[in-house]
Amino acid sequence: MASPAIQRSSLHPSSPSSSPLQRLSTFKDRTSNPTSAIAATPGSSSPTASPFSPPSASALDSFASDPIFSAFFSPDFDSARFSSAALSSGSAAARAEKLQDGIRLLEKQLRSEVLSRHHDLLSQLSSLKDADSALSALRSAVSNLQSSVRRVRSEIADPHRQIRAKTLQLSNLHHTTELLQFTIRVLRLSKKLRDVMAAGEAEPEKLDLAKAAQLHCEILSLCNENELSGIVVIDEELNWVYEAGQKLRSEGMRVLERGLEALNQAEVGAGLQVFYNLGELRATVDGLISKYKSQGVKSVTVALDMKAISASSGGGYGPGGIQRSGTPQIGGGAKAKDALWQRMNTCMDQLHSIVIAVWHLQRVLSKKRDPFTHVLLLDEVMQEGDPMLTDRVWEALVKSFANQMKSAFTASSFVKEIFTVGYPKLYSLIENLLERIARDTDVKGVMPAISLEGKDQMVASVETFQTAFLALCLSRLSDLVNTVFPVSSRGSVPSKDHISRIVSRIQEEIESVQPNGRLTLLVLREISKVLLLLAERAEYQISTGPEARQVTGPATPAQLKNFALCQHLQEIHARISSMLTGLPAVASDVLSPALGTIYGVACDSVTTLFQAMLDRLESCILQLHEQNFGALGMDAAMDNNASPYMEELQKCILLYRSEFLSRLLPSTKSISTAAENICTRLVRSMASRVLIFFIRHASLVRPLSESGKLRMARDMAELELAVGQNLFPVEQLGPPYRALRAFRPVIFLETSQLGASPLLQDLPPSVILHHLYSRGPEELQSPMQRNKLSPLQYSLWMDSQGEDQIWKGIKATLDDYEAKVRARGDKEFSPVYPLMLRLGSSLSERNFPQKS
Repeated sequence: MASPAIQRSSLHPSSPSSSPLQRLSTFKDRTSNPTSAIAATPGSSSPTASPFSPPSASALDSFASDPIFSAFFSPDFDSARFSSAALSSGSAAARAEKLQDGIRLLEKQLRSEVLSRHHDLLSQLSSLKDADSALSALRSAVSNLQSSVRRVRSEIADPHRQIRAKTLQLSNLHHTTELLQFTIRVLRLSKKLRDVMAAGEAEPEKLDLAKAAQLHCEILSLCNENELSGIVVIDEELNWVYEAGQKLRSEGMRVLERGLEALNQAEVGAGLQVFYNLGELRATVDGLISKYKSQGVKSVTVALDMKAISASSGGGYGPGGIQRSGTPQIGGGAKAKDALWQRMNTCMDQLHSIVIAVWHLQRVLSKKRDPFTHVLLLDEVMQEGDPMLTDRVWEALVKSFANQMKSAFTASSFVKEIFTVGYPKLYSLIENLLERIARDTDVKGVMPAISLEGKDQMVASVETFQTAFLALCLSRLSDLVNTVFPVSSRGSVPSKDHISRIVSRIQEEIESVQPNGRLTLLVLREISKVLLLLAERAEYQISTGPEARQVTGPATPAQLKNFALCQHLQEIHARISSMLTGLPAVASDVLSPALGTIYGVACDSVTTLFQAMLDRLESCILQLHEQNFGALGMDAAMDNNASPYMEELQKCILLYRSEFLSRLLPSTKSISTAAENICTRLVRSMASRVLIFFIRHASLVRPLSESGKLRMARDMAELELAVGQNLFPVEQLGPPYRALRAFRPVIFLETSQLGASPLLQDLPPSVILHHLYSRGPEELQSPMQRNKLSPLQYSLWMDSQGEDQIWKGIKATLDDYEAKVRARGDKEFSPVYPLMLRLGSSLSERNFPQKS
């Protein structure tokens, strides 16, 4: 390999500068690092040797971690700042020496790199020389190419200019030809239009508006699309075309409006076709809709213009004219009222005409198609998602009507009073309008003009007057109730006339709104409130002290007052219930709770008295157990007088009939023939209870001899007679009466005959079983004897239990009897024992099988 001196001379043969590459061969190694010396010797360099030895690489890598040399790696290194920091540190000389060591180390490394890459550097130098010679040849070729291009450019410039001029000339010729063609086309169409218009002038009925509109639209489209304005002949022709267009529009609108007024689909379709051909269909329909909206709003405004109403009724602004708050002066109220209702009728007619016309327009649009393009005209007028034409008009009409009604309610006391008192008439006007529209637009396959939501919006527009009307209705009835039942006076009882006035007033309120089902229900809700108020006031008048419950003497004033209240409430309940027969079924649902309250208060007014009477009658029947029905002898059998307890029972029933029931039930005939009211229901219940109570305790009598049976039969006959003549016809009592009639022969039957007797079907199982105790031995104790209960206590227990529980009590006594007999060693039982077991099991299964 060449020496370092030869390498330096070959790399830089003629450069005298002191570049690092030149100085690299003159540096002397001042370090004692043996690796540096080895790197500097010629023999240490070879083409395959690594350019970096590990020690030198380690020394250079240490620069990055050195606190002084690491600053030189920073991209924002500032030499002045570094120098200032070195001088201020106080060890500038040591730092300078360190920097010199670092410089020497870097120069040594650079020299080693150059030496290790000597061959690569020489090959790069030869490549540069080849590149320089190639670049010179390329430069010469480029120069030749540029001169050739300049020569070609000079040769084709003149022909290019000629071609461009000829091309422009040809374009202008084509454009002129097109203008001439379009001009001729326009003139021909214009001539056709003139012919059509001329034929129409001669015979107006033969004017083909659709064809003329089509020609007019084509002429204007050709002129606009091809910019023919400015051509003299075209401009002259367009003036006439514009005039013809105005005439076509006026004639088309006349045909369209005439068709809408007469609801003629053919004329409406012809008019729409004219504007479709003119390209103005959407704008024309929008204009019609706006016109109908304006007409409807104006109609509503005029209908409620009190000044105009006063002027039309002859009032003017003098006497009978309008004062503040829209109130007519004295003498002009009646005329103004009639004029207001007349204007409202006119307004409803106009709104009907407007809605029908718009619906008819919408109907034709939804059916009519262009004969050439087959485009549905409605699609040209409306986009997807747009509201229907009728919805747009109806929304505007309802909004205007609602605003005017709201304004009239707050600004005009006269209109407020008229529409509040006469709300049924106002509502009828609106309902008739909606019904007429629905009827006139009920066409199969066509949408109705107004939806249910739209109808509700119209009804809601007068809701303020509806609320005021219902409040007035409630106030009138409530005032009448407060007058008849004053809170301050508890002792007074209203007369029949007062009650009739209340019922008559309620009937008048119902009749005033009866033609309208919805308004009737609203009024019935207010009547329900009044009935509840009436029931509350009547309940406040009821007497509840001891005087109201006494049953031993004549009727007291407190009882008489309760009787009157009961009869009044019965009359109210009956008459109002009869009113509901001609009303829908839902009306009964509205008033039923209030009528139920009236019925309950009427019952409360006499229930305590009936309960006291029933308690007294039951106490008389309980004295049956004090009588001796086990006595033997013919004297007892031949005694035709009733038992003392029965005589007392008869006296009580006669007293109740004469003092109480005669006032509540005027005659026995009315009881049997008339529909059952509150008092008859209570009397029926009391009579049934007396019969059942008597049969129950008669079955408990023990012992019962043959003479006692005769006496018992006489008592039952007396009871039947007393109840039938003074309380309620016994034949109409049903099961209690059949039980009484069956028990009388049962007591005379032999024990062996009882099991197969059909009379048992009419008697409660407990009555039969209790009666059999009277035929059994003493050791067969009844549940009353077994539990040491009094007849009253046992009766109360039976009232609280069902037949199945009573049978369980009886079964327990039978089990006790069986145990006693078996304890004695006897094998025979009383004939009553097996009969009671069999009858008890079979009767209980027949009467309550679900618990068997």
